[in-house]
Amino acid sequence: MQVEPQDTLNSPAKISASKIAGLEAIETASRDEISALQFKRMQQSLRRAYDHSPFYRKHFDQHGVHPDDLKGLEDLARFPFTVKKDLRDNYPYGMFAVPREQLARLHASSGTTGKPTVVGYTRNDVDMWAQVVARSIYASGGRPGDMVHVAYGYGLFTGGLGAHYGAEKLGCTVVPVSGGMTERQVTLIEDFKPRIIMITPSYLLSVLDEFRRIGLDPRQSSLEVGIFGAEPWTNAMRQEIEDAFGMDAVDIYGLSEIIGPGVANECVETKDGLHIWEDHFYPEVIDPDTGEVLPDGQKGELVFTSLTKEAFPIIRYRTRDLTRLLPGTARSMRRMEKVTGRSDDMMIVRGVNVFPTQIEEQILKCTGLAPHYQIELTREGRMDTMTIMVESTHTASAHSDRNGSSVELSSHIKSVIGLSATIQVHEPGSVERSGGKARRVVDKRELG
Repeated sequence: MQVEPQDTLNSPAKISASKIAGLEAIETASRDEISALQFKRMQQSLRRAYDHSPFYRKHFDQHGVHPDDLKGLEDLARFPFTVKKDLRDNYPYGMFAVPREQLARLHASSGTTGKPTVVGYTRNDVDMWAQVVARSIYASGGRPGDMVHVAYGYGLFTGGLGAHYGAEKLGCTVVPVSGGMTERQVTLIEDFKPRIIMITPSYLLSVLDEFRRIGLDPRQSSLEVGIFGAEPWTNAMRQEIEDAFGMDAVDIYGLSEIIGPGVANECVETKDGLHIWEDHFYPEVIDPDTGEVLPDGQKGELVFTSLTKEAFPIIRYRTRDLTRLLPGTARSMRRMEKVTGRSDDMMIVRGVNVFPTQIEEQILKCTGLAPHYQIELTREGRMDTMTIMVESTHTASAHSDRNGSSVELSSHIKSVIGLSATIQVHEPGSVERSGGKARRVVDKRELG
């Protein structure tokens, strides 16, 4: 099937429900066809940013580059990066490429570490976003007519509404539950019988606990597909979830600065990494220290350039997520390896680089421990101390069992990661829960 490198290809306005019911042409296009489309759209995106965003005109001029300097996709490396601080410094509307009156929607981060980062969408942007999320749900195994239980947070967070619009675009029935009120989550799953759930993996574990608390077998629920995003999670966690629910667990990737959920998604038939929807988002992987672009297959920091966004074009945005780019399998578009860490989530403890997911992997090896945990970092004198608070399972809550699990986890961490850690094994339900993203690390070292 030939795919023309023009802006009308798979235009959101031209995608019908019947078209989305199967694969779009671009999903099986050749690499040459994909690259030709990317180059044309990248030229347009750079020009839009330069001509209409005061920030990008100044940013490009300061670095001595112009949109006309893009002669091939490889020339993108000449353009400067965009970082989260740029969004905060230009709060609220300084990054936008359309007048405020043309915005259909605003989303924003919580702003817990300073001013929030604000992103905006035109009506075409919202429709494109719905299209890529619909594509993601289809890749996950969802089909028109399925019921989708959306337990991502609604509001300024992009997760809930992004999933909602995509599911509706695909032709699904949406249950807009949002996060929290875990008992009600289980009640609605039992009563409405959705086939698909979209939720953070850490919060699904709380839902799993509620199933068990009230004596329901999660494997007897209607859930067949779980689409999990918003935080790193491991393949060991995937196995835990799939075994508990008897479902297919797939990964969805996105961040508000790029669009929200739907930038990339695993295909249920392979579960071998997330296919990036490269007709809308151009990926690079760079050395996080030098900024050098790395060849496909090498691990580094993920960088994205938007190709079709109108309100908020983003050029070479440093995500801080660590991954590598791989060839396509179930789709022609390249895959990104499952993100299991972020450069800004990395803990340096006594000179050793540690990611929360490394701790999670060791916890999941211990049959007496539940996958709820929090890491606390403190400093005694000049020495860093890492304390891991974790829960026992309901079947291993005796004091002797907890002591055995503590010794086992400590041994795993020392052997695999190379650090000594203090392990506190608590009763089930003791570790902090969240209705959205889990807070895995509490770093108290700077407070002293």
